[in-house]
Amino acid sequence: MAAVDVAGEFETIRRLFAPLAHPEWGRGLKDDVAVVPSKAGHDLVLTKDALVEGVHFLSTDPLDTVARKLLRVNLSDLAAKGAEAFGYLLACHWSERCGWPERKTFVDGLRTDQKAFGVALLGGDTVVTPGPASFSITLLGWTPKGRTVGRAGARVGDLVFVTGSIGDGWLGLQAAQNKLSLEPDRIAALIEQYRMPTPRVEFTGPIRDFASASIDISDGLVADLGHMAEASGARIEIDLEVTPRSAAGQAWYDGRVDEQAALEKLVTGGDDYEIAFTARAADEAALRREADRRHLRLTRIGRVVAGQGIVARFAGQPVAIDRPGFTHG
Repeated sequence: MAAVDVAGEFETIRRLFAPLAHPEWGRGLKDDVAVVPSKAGHDLVLTKDALVEGVHFLSTDPLDTVARKLLRVNLSDLAAKGAEAFGYLLACHWSERCGWPERKTFVDGLRTDQKAFGVALLGGDTVVTPGPASFSITLLGWTPKGRTVGRAGARVGDLVFVTGSIGDGWLGLQAAQNKLSLEPDRIAALIEQYRMPTPRVEFTGPIRDFASASIDISDGLVADLGHMAEASGARIEIDLEVTPRSAAGQAWYDGRVDEQAALEKLVTGGDDYEIAFTARAADEAALRREADRRHLRLTRIGRVVAGQGIVARFAGQPVAIDRPGFTHG
């Protein structure tokens, strides 16, 4: 890890980050590089995501949850590709509010999720900035050679599936900003899901074995399926009524007068980090068995047809969605 605030930087590396480093490949964080051996018969798969204060997390969010979210959103990317993560490079841009206690809290969060997900720190950079805090991870993983699942494989006749629940990320942000009126336990569940989404790493194998195309839901279900449709040169149609909702999400939905508008918010809000994918109709039973084995909710939400783009339907009729999801400037 390299330098701006030399004293603070190297003390931070030695005392906080070095214990997280891979014992061999990370070289104790005493070098300028990591050295990762190749894995016979596998492709190296990389992804990179960043979180910026005021954009991707609130200034009031505890930094251990920020660290955990940072790692998890990257894990979600690899899970959707059928890849198994093993290590990461980290960049920390500490703002003026990030003193030693805040840095230690951040690292405590990383330590917790490193253990939970079986990954290790390989290296990176830590600097101080006068602007908002920001953090980024480059995550590395492996897939068996030639078996990384992309966005471009959806075929006419495929079915569209999604794991877990949709809308909790957006609802969790509303809850964290005190914009929801729900039972306290519902509010707490939504805030936790917003701060620490659950990457579906346990479904990596079935995605690799059965999915023709796959993407993790970060910008919003409609927006991300739109990316998949464009890459695949096909049209994806989804039925809004079957959008899977958590118990907290259902409680919010039950209080809405306009059901269509409520569903539109859930499928365009983003920050869900579930996996949306396409697969052959003939593989649906096998996929459901794999999901049941993992106690994972799996919902068929649509189909792939001839044409272009993404179409959302409500009560059988196409819905015009002006803003399909979050976009970065």
